[in-house]
This record gives sequence, C-alpha cells and structure tokens, in this order.
Amino acid sequence: MGRLTLRLPDTLHRELESQAQREKVSLNQYLVYALTRQVAMAYTVTPVPEGAIWQQREAFAALLLNLGQASPSEIQKALAEREHVELEPELPPDVAARLRQRIAATSTMA
Repeated sequence: MGRLTLRLPDTLHRELESQAQREKVSLNQYLVYALTRQVAMAYTVTPVPEGAIWQQREAFAALLLNLGQASPSEIQKALAEREHVELEPELPPDVAARLRQRIAATSTMA
C-alpha cells in the first residue's frame, strides 16, 4: 500500500476532519473514500437518453442534406477551415494513417 504525505491549508484540513467525523470514520478512510469517488466519477459511463439519440440522428441527417448541396469549392473551403487537432496517443499508428488517407482522398475529390 502506498504512503502519501500531503500539506493542506488549515481550513481544508478542518473541513475534511469534520466530514470524516460526521461519517464516523478516520480522516485517512474519508480521504481514501473521497479520492476514490472522484477518480471513479471520471470513468462513469452514463447512458444517452433515447430522445437525445433521435435528435443527434436528425441533426446528422440534416447535415448530410446540407453537405449534399454544397459546391465543390464550398467543400474545399470547409475542409481548409477545419480545426486541426493532435491525435490521441492511444490511437494506433495504422489507424491514424488510414484516417489521413481517407481525409486526403476526400479532399482531392472536391
């Protein structure tokens, strides 16, 4: 088990002690609980409501309709103005290469 020494502002320390006392646990137990809860919240998967799914599908269908009416120069302009972002480190290099190829192929079609 790991050990951590942490300096806290006095007011935060008192508040954490108070909350631990209310829960009838040690400060250490309360800190482990609070940190575990915070970390777990980052990995919580929440279902998307059915209504939101239909809204996304309708918005996507409308987008496709609008894109179908764009001229080649409008498509080229939109591609040139798109936001460039860094690839996620977890993305395998072969997948990144295939995505770049598809984007390049789409750009040359316009």
